[in-house]
Formats: sequence, C-alpha cells, structure tokens
Amino acid sequence: MKDNSFKNNSTDKNVGIWIRVSTEDQAQGDSPQHHEERAKAYAKSRGWNVKEVYDLAGQSGKAVMQHPEAKRMMKDIENGHITGLIFSKLARLSRNRRELEDFSDFFNKHQADLISLSEAIDTSTAGGRMFFHLLGVFAQWEREEITERVNASVLTRAKLGKSINGKAPYGYEWKDRKLIVLPEEAAIRRKAYELFVQTRRKGQVARQLNAAGYRTRDGNIWRDTSIARILEESSAKGVYVFNTMKQTGTWRTEAKPESEWGQAQCEPIISEELWNQANQLMEEQLKAWKKPGPAPVHLFSGLAHCICGSKMYVAANNPKYFCRKCTNKIPIVDLENVIREELKAFFGQSERIAQHLKEAGRNLVEKSELLETHRKEIQKVRDEMKRTHQLYVEDKITAQGFGEFYKPAEERLNQLVAELPKLEAEVDFLKVNKLSAEDVTHEAAIYDRWPKLPPDDKRKIVEALIEKVVIGHGEIDITFSHIPTSEELCKNQQRLGFR
Repeated sequence: MKDNSFKNNSTDKNVGIWIRVSTEDQAQGDSPQHHEERAKAYAKSRGWNVKEVYDLAGQSGKAVMQHPEAKRMMKDIENGHITGLIFSKLARLSRNRRELEDFSDFFNKHQADLISLSEAIDTSTAGGRMFFHLLGVFAQWEREEITERVNASVLTRAKLGKSINGKAPYGYEWKDRKLIVLPEEAAIRRKAYELFVQTRRKGQVARQLNAAGYRTRDGNIWRDTSIARILEESSAKGVYVFNTMKQTGTWRTEAKPESEWGQAQCEPIISEELWNQANQLMEEQLKAWKKPGPAPVHLFSGLAHCICGSKMYVAANNPKYFCRKCTNKIPIVDLENVIREELKAFFGQSERIAQHLKEAGRNLVEKSELLETHRKEIQKVRDEMKRTHQLYVEDKITAQGFGEFYKPAEERLNQLVAELPKLEAEVDFLKVNKLSAEDVTHEAAIYDRWPKLPPDDKRKIVEALIEKVVIGHGEIDITFSHIPTSEELCKNQQRLGFR
C-alpha cells in the first residue's frame, strides 16, 4: 500500500466538493451555496485545488450512490481526477449506514480521502475510518428517529382530529392550517355532483365539464377517474378525512387502520344528502361492475321492488310487474294510477312548497357562483393567451412554440365562450322566474295532463322525484328521493308547456 502521509499533506491536492441539501433543509434556510462556499474556503486554507462540485441539492439522504452526480464523482476518483472529497458533515454524504461503509471502502481502495468538516474526519488513518463507521451508525439512527417522530406526530394529530398540511382537496385551499372553500373550484365540484346524480355516468360528467371549458386544478381535462376522486372525497359534505393510506411500495398503497385516521371539519360545498346520494350510486355501480344497459322501456323499471326485497320486472306481452322470487304482481296501469295520485299529493303540501322556495334561492346563489367562476376562467385563459402572444412578439419563443401553447388555449377559450350564454340564461331565468307558492301549486296540473304526457317525459318526472317503489300485498310504499330544485321544475315547466 502506498504511503498516504505525503498525499494528505500535499498543497497540490485536487479535490471535489459534495453538496447535498434536502428540500426540507433548504426550506429552513440551509442553502447549497453556503455549503459550497464553506468547502471552498477550507480547500483554499489547505492549498488544495477544487476541481469539481457535485451538486445533489434536494436529494434525500436515504440512498445517494445511484444518483448521477454520485456516479460522476466516483468515476473522477477512479481515474485520479480528484483524490479527496469535501463535505460539510457526514449526514450530508449519506444517512444510510450501508452506503457510508461502501463509500469508505471505495475511497480506501482508490487511496482517496473523505473530508468531513464538522466531524474533522480523515479516512486515511485507521482511527479516522473507525470514527467514520461509528458516526455512520449515528447518522442512520438519526434518520430513523426523525421518521418515527414524524409518523408519531401525524398519528397524534389524526387522533386529536387536527388537520395536517398537504394538497388541499379540490374545491378548497389551506389557510392557517384550515381548509377554506375556494369558490372557483367549489362551483365546478358542486356541478359535478349534480351532473352525476342526473346522468349516473362519471364519463358523461367529465365530457360535459370539458365541453364547458372547465379543467382540473393542474389544467388537465377531466376524466372519469378524476371525477370519481372528487365525488368520493368527503370534504364536500364538511368532513375532511386524512392519514388514511400508507405507501407499501414504489407504486403501491394500502389503507391504514381506521384507528389512525383523522377528521377535520370544514365548510361544506354540498348537502350531506347529495353527497350520500352520489356515493350510494357509485357503490351500487361498483357492485354491479357492468356497463350501463339500455334505457328502461317501462316507466318504473329499476324502481319497482317487491316487499321481499327483489326487483320487479315486466315480461314480454305481460301487462304486469311481477317478482320472480315470490310471484307478487301488480298491473302496470294500477301502479301508474297510484303514482299519479301521489304526484298530486306531493305538489299539494304547503311545507314542501316552502322547502322548495328555500331551495330555489339556494340554487340561484349556486348557479350565480358557477357563472362567476366561468367568467374568471375565460379571463384567465385570455390572459394566458396574451402573455404567450407577447413572448412571441418579443422573439422569446419560436413560431412552433407559440402554436403549441396558443392553439390549446384558443380551443379552450372557444369552449368557455360557447358555454357562457347558456349559464347566463339559466341565471337570468332563475332571477326573473323565481317561482312563487302559486307557481308550484300549479304544478298539480301534472295530475290532469299525466295521461297525455309522452312516456319519456313521464320517466323523467318519475326519476326526478322517486327513489324507490315497494309493492306489497295490497300496499304500495313510495320513497321520494329529494325535493326537486327550482331549476328542475323550471325546466319541466318549459319542456311540458306549463306557465
């Protein structure tokens, strides 16, 4: 083995500087520039020549040997380009004990030095190598202890119901460690729930939002998977649930025990009833796990249930709904007459009218918020197009680059502008034709005109009002799904010719 004593004390030594400052360290003001200047000053005081700087800023210390800068450094050691590496302290080289030992063996093999400024380590001596290994053990212990403290903190906050920072769910933003409603996103998320309950198709909701010019928070188009995420997330009804999943692999996660989950209250975007309705539909679709079938032929298909719990069907050339399990049955015409009478009673209740008027006011506010969000999106896209055009005028981007940015923005602007008059018309209609109690009472005209309504209109009314019909022996129980909104009733009036 060569005598390293002269090499270590040489004033003609070529060295490299190793910089690894994690993102968390930088957030706390520990800059890479500070570490570089410190190492250069030390090399200058020793008369050494700084040949290279290996910058791993932002890289975690768990594993660094496969990093491109680490490989470059080791190649420079192998070919003799440098004979020493300076770093501020051992934990900056690596926090992994196994890697620290591998670095030590590698440098010893190539008769190069590791210089840790804080610990004053020189691995050319036996004592220095022993001290190096010992501090390596402490470095890994420090990392594992930090991980345990972070995990314990998250678990404690979850059990106490305190929120934690992270990406806010769509429709919200973090302010002072609390979730605050973000109006421009909340209006779109609310519309997604309403569209899903109406269409029962996540893909259809995505298509309608995209066609209207709306995009996700990251500016991407909506897809059925992104729609599912915002529908399932419970913050919309006022309860934010966090610390529910853990990483089990590079791409794998699994649910944590519910005892570790946390909850934080936030302002709801929609009613709990609407959230439950949407999620119940998704749960039923998941259980069914089949593509949507054709539209129902009979008026109460999918809604009629036997008292035994089974669905009731209408066989070909048979004018009755029947249960395959217990042979319970009812003539189609009889069931339709019962529903007709229930509709008359439904629109004749004063308390429902009062609730309806309250709902009408809320819908006007929500629709106005959506219109305002829509206008802001139009202005946002126009501003982006203006900035892109300015860059092109100033020759800061090429014609090709201009087209790549400008064309998608122009396409989206056209979508937004095309949708704007529709939203404005809906808001105008709600403002001018806000229904009075007499208007709602007049809907009892459905009772008189029911026999003449087309089957499609009858089905739409039934789907809008009724969740389930249970048919027993001599008894019929009708569950109304929800109070119709003013928008639904207004559209029904327009479509069916009521004024």
